[in-house]
Amino acid sequence: MSRIGRKPIAVPAGVDVKIDGSTVTVKGPKGTLTQTFRPEIGIKFENSEILVTRPNDEKMEKSLHGLTRTLIANMVHGVTEEFKKELEINGVGYRAAKQGKQLVMTLGFSHQVFMEDTADVTIDVPAPNKIIVHGPDKQKVGQFAAEIREKRPPEPYKGKGIKYVDEVIIRKEGKAGKGKK
Repeated sequence: MSRIGRKPIAVPAGVDVKIDGSTVTVKGPKGTLTQTFRPEIGIKFENSEILVTRPNDEKMEKSLHGLTRTLIANMVHGVTEEFKKELEINGVGYRAAKQGKQLVMTLGFSHQVFMEDTADVTIDVPAPNKIIVHGPDKQKVGQFAAEIREKRPPEPYKGKGIKYVDEVIIRKEGKAGKGKK
């Protein structure tokens, strides 16, 4: 049986959970998240815990069991603490700034790159070379951070570009190091 799927999800005080068939709505201090799951998976809310059950041990139900439990746990975590991704900009003249609800990045192009805050995701720029993306929905935060990184991914020779703070860029030797052994 799924070890992850069997584990109950503790719902902290201040978080409101509403289950309507296979649709789960979680409301907390950081926002409201709603998601519809497959109808085969049973979801119950009792004694300030959410329990996820499956009808049988078929392969599809087994895989959906743990997935559903993890997605609901992420929803509960997101509306209480929010998820965040930190990005770092490396390179001479590369920088970011916040103008109202827009992120303005200078990334070595002939033009500046603009990205707009969305309703679900907020951007902070504590330093010119650091960007913090945060919000209650884990998937949307990760996707938005990936879209920012995509504007100028780090290159392997000098490491210039936008990278995640915990990402390690594997460096390559240039042309000058080819003949040395």
